[in-house]
Amino acid sequence: MTSPTNRSHEAASPTEAAALRMAALPQLRHWVAVPVLAAVLIVAGGLALRFIPALTTADMSVDAELSHDHTPPLTAVAMVINVVFSPAGGVLMIAALCLYLLLVRRSPVNAVATGLVAAGGWVSSELFKVLVARHRPDSTALYNPLIPEPGTDSFPSGHVALASALAIAVFLLARGTRWQRPAAVLGIVVALAVAFSRVYLGVHYPTDVTASFLTAATGAAFLTGLWNRFGLALLARIPFLAKLGPVPAPQA
Repeated sequence: MTSPTNRSHEAASPTEAAALRMAALPQLRHWVAVPVLAAVLIVAGGLALRFIPALTTADMSVDAELSHDHTPPLTAVAMVINVVFSPAGGVLMIAALCLYLLLVRRSPVNAVATGLVAAGGWVSSELFKVLVARHRPDSTALYNPLIPEPGTDSFPSGHVALASALAIAVFLLARGTRWQRPAAVLGIVVALAVAFSRVYLGVHYPTDVTASFLTAATGAAFLTGLWNRFGLALLARIPFLAKLGPVPAPQA
């Protein structure tokens, strides 16, 4: 990973520096080629899972086993996660975080960059869903199906991609501060909990949720490079944002 230097706020006050923390994000050296290659491999893996029955059979055995082990407390938690990390919940969480950064912390740069990474890493999973079109686990094969969801949008899990993308965005926001380690630990724990809940509920295969971590990271890796290249230039074209907080001029 490389981190471009943003000299426009080297001499900024601590408050301004905090408001510009996301002005330059860590990025891959080959921020276009690596995500594209990763995307190709993810799609190839997804298609293999879709068209090789033995792989799905192995996946299904895990869902079927968990279906026998449902308990009221775990089911309640999984149901809450199902709602919180739903598409509507994701929009609300990302919007709330961005509005907090914009209106309370007075940081247009952090608000836009955080929203871009979180939303981009999450929404990228939808592209893989369309390309792979893997069927969800067969609820009739489960001992105790909790929320049967038929369809061809199993690979990857949007819920897990949302949790992973949010974890990445919050970690980038907290990097270099005393909150960096807590943000990393909490993000990992939440993303793993969401992943387990999707398999526990029987609406995704284990390989679906595993792929979600990769798709979110792939989307975020591309968007950090995109932000570093064009982000500040685009913000500078929106004068209104400068009234809400510092917006540095893009470097030549």
